[in-house]
Amino acid sequence: MDERILVPFGLHQAAAPVPERAPERALVRRPRLVLALAFACLLNACAGSAVRAPGFDAASSPGPAFSSLVPSRTATVVDINTLRVGRDESREGIEVEIASEFDFADRLPWSLPASVRISQIRDVASGVILTSDGLILTSAHVVANIDEATIRLHDGRRFQARVVGADPRTDVALVKIEATGLPVAVIGDSSRLVPGDWVAAIGAPFGFHGSVTTGVVSAVDRLIGGAGEIPFIQSDVVINPGSSGSPLFNSRGEVVAINSLIYSGSGGYMGLSFSVPINLVMKIAEQLKATGRVRRARLGAELQEMTPALARSFGTPEAKGALVVRVDAEGPAQAAGLLRGDIVTAFDGVAVSRFTEMVQRVADLPPGTRRRLDVWRAGTRQTLWVTLAEQPAPRRTLGAPVAAVWGDGLGLRLGELSPAQRLQLQLGSDSGLMVRESAGLARSEGIRAGDLIVAINNTRLERVEDFRLALLHLPPGRTVALLVVRDHRWAYVPIGLPD
Repeated sequence: MDERILVPFGLHQAAAPVPERAPERALVRRPRLVLALAFACLLNACAGSAVRAPGFDAASSPGPAFSSLVPSRTATVVDINTLRVGRDESREGIEVEIASEFDFADRLPWSLPASVRISQIRDVASGVILTSDGLILTSAHVVANIDEATIRLHDGRRFQARVVGADPRTDVALVKIEATGLPVAVIGDSSRLVPGDWVAAIGAPFGFHGSVTTGVVSAVDRLIGGAGEIPFIQSDVVINPGSSGSPLFNSRGEVVAINSLIYSGSGGYMGLSFSVPINLVMKIAEQLKATGRVRRARLGAELQEMTPALARSFGTPEAKGALVVRVDAEGPAQAAGLLRGDIVTAFDGVAVSRFTEMVQRVADLPPGTRRRLDVWRAGTRQTLWVTLAEQPAPRRTLGAPVAAVWGDGLGLRLGELSPAQRLQLQLGSDSGLMVRESAGLARSEGIRAGDLIVAINNTRLERVEDFRLALLHLPPGRTVALLVVRDHRWAYVPIGLPD
């Protein structure tokens, strides 16, 4: 059987987002359930060097020249590095983060053979700057269940980001950084795209910032089973893990879509890329900016596209309208009298040519709206009235910070371990605090984000409050020893307290 899957470019299995310089040691291990992560990473242009045939003339190559637009458009594209900690309910399918360098190796008399599996997943994705004061568009699956997000601008600056809101149904998210004077993307009109138009993607596939690939629009209003009711733009632009949330540009350099999915049998690019039209993205973004969530109306029925064969089967004069395949119990459609097998030919007096048109019209209306349905049923035409209900809010997928987080004068931000993390780390009677961020004195001594601090001298640590109280009873200027665990190794690291 030909088994292919839809791979969202978000949760990039980039257990190791490619840094500006390769780490001295990067051991990446992926879980067996990697293919189950459908929304894994929205992929963008993994552009490699093209092999030119003899006599190749760039000036005569097909397609528009994007080179004049790339510098200014690349400046509006950002890299998004995310961290997810302690979300796994069991030890199965845990993905190990890349192993850091052995900073403490010279302090350890031997290597411990402990098989520590840290539930800390780092992903890399992309986004595009929407406003000069730091609003950034990306894909919802990029920020699902994350604890932290760091934005890297084209000029190299980095900012911590907060999630303004995300809409899993359309795979659109809005994040914010505290910055001003940022270059802003030019937003286009996705309704003007037609098959054959040239498009380009700019993103960070596998962490390679500013990668550019080009292709053509293969189809518009493409619906994909299992991906909701998004009228995707299909293209053959090359996208790969790390390009989730990256922009798709038209030949004028306008953003016409946000890259979201690929159709793949291998987890990598196979010629089919799917992007959310920017017209839909902007509607969602406006609501996310205003309220942090999307309110949409619900008909309470599942619809299907009509085909000539279905039209003949139901005895309709033409293959137009929306075929009802399921009616929710006690929903608005059932209350209106809509039945399975009905064909909605007009919605509020406007003819329905394709069922995606009706889906979008319903989504654009506020809950509580009453509308007329013209229905073809068993050879007769009927008129029904439906009052749209509000679509229930999706189950929250954006992770809150794990337990308490606290910052101190040492340059550390620490987080408590969840029960799942304690199980995964297999520390026995020990516990510890996860280093969420390291700077200043702690960073200068080699402590990094992802390290585990088990004790201060002989004082064991389980809660952030334990760490605070231990420091409170020590005189300023004293040197203390932090017991640190990294990559299966333990070491005491001396650090001087600030005066």
